[in-house]
Amino acid sequence: MQTVLDWLRLQEKSKGTKEGCNEGDCGACTVAIGKLRDGKLVYEPANACILLVAQLDGHELVTVDDLAEGEVLHPVQQAMVDNHGSQCGFCTPGFVMSLFTLYHAGHAPTRAEIVDHIAGNLCRCTGYRPIVDAATASCTGRANDQWAKAAGETAERLRSMADHTDVIIETKTTLLALPRSEQSLLLAVAQHPDATIIAGATDVGLWITKQMRNLAKVIHVSSVESLHTMVASKERLSIGAAVTYAEAEAALGRIDPDIAEALRRLGSRQVRAQGTIGGNIANGSPIGDTPPILIALGAQLQLRLGDETRVLPLEKFYIDYGKQDRKAGELVWQVDVPKLKKGEHFRCYKISKRFDQDISAVMAAFKFVVVDDVVVSARLAFGGMAGTPKRAAATEAAIAGAKLNDTTTWRAALEALQRDFKPLSDMRASAKYREIVARNLLCKALMEIAGANDVRVIGHRMDAAL
Repeated sequence: MQTVLDWLRLQEKSKGTKEGCNEGDCGACTVAIGKLRDGKLVYEPANACILLVAQLDGHELVTVDDLAEGEVLHPVQQAMVDNHGSQCGFCTPGFVMSLFTLYHAGHAPTRAEIVDHIAGNLCRCTGYRPIVDAATASCTGRANDQWAKAAGETAERLRSMADHTDVIIETKTTLLALPRSEQSLLLAVAQHPDATIIAGATDVGLWITKQMRNLAKVIHVSSVESLHTMVASKERLSIGAAVTYAEAEAALGRIDPDIAEALRRLGSRQVRAQGTIGGNIANGSPIGDTPPILIALGAQLQLRLGDETRVLPLEKFYIDYGKQDRKAGELVWQVDVPKLKKGEHFRCYKISKRFDQDISAVMAAFKFVVVDDVVVSARLAFGGMAGTPKRAAATEAAIAGAKLNDTTTWRAALEALQRDFKPLSDMRASAKYREIVARNLLCKALMEIAGANDVRVIGHRMDAAL
């Protein structure tokens, strides 16, 4: 499998798109992907270094080399010149393409939106202020470039390309399959249970660029329309496995503001535009950000093997490090996320060395059922504390009956955390740090909920926990 970055630079000889980190962190290789969302043409950023060429199927690719018309720079490029937004210039093409997608966002962004939009682009020269100034000057919500003028024609061309013909490229030892329907996908997986399943490939891309893996068989699921569906009811939100973070961000964020903030800090705009909820679940990483949130909410996972659908609580899906309860050929199909009910309070926190675009040292998610300022029950889930995303069963039992207004009633739960988890020390955090942070986050959640309920908290300070 070839990445878009290698294809551009080595075959197309299009050298404007730069290779920086080659792992989706620095943003130097950012390109724009034009796609239809709810029938409307949108442009989203993507890291070309971990994007596979097959993922361009049915989409429009725009690179920095496409922008200028003769000697006339694109408005974003001109704004970068006018505001001195480039020094050494290596990161500049990636910034330009991120701003190109913001230029086509359809509204004038706030400074906070601009900063969030370019959080996935790193620069060591300018200090970012002139780049933010360039965004403010150019991204006015009134796109008037050649892509805006051709939007109707482009949308129609993309619609015409979205036929229902499967793309299958196969030899005796290799396979690339882009099925268009559920049945075609299920058949391909049944015939090739050893194939690598990709959707956003934000993790699989690293297998290629960092581990140098040769993926002989790949099945790309994102062309199956039903896997992109989200259905919201009063009780729950059902999310198809190929729904991207960007597509799910608003709906999940409406469940609770803490979820919205956690998703805003998950990777970068480039990652959230391509990475999927189902992929993050299936990957099974102990430091994935969404599984603890979904587990704390009580999410149910749907798995599909042929015509059979199996449903299990999400926390039961994770067996051990790198091992999930999934049979050969069985696909993560949908996750059903309960919404909060009256008396339920939710908090989640991401702890990482870098605030933006960093992997969690600890990810904590808590749901409490509170009646008359007493915690009746709780679901507590952590990432980074064990070999899998995991519930804190002993702590959940110990917190039942705790009073929001008396911290001394929290002590049993804080001590139980040490029985639930024996975290490892690694490059992100020591085991001791993780233990202390986990206790502190539980206290923080309880204090915030007490404050939201206008409860005056009393009690004694407890060692490194309050």
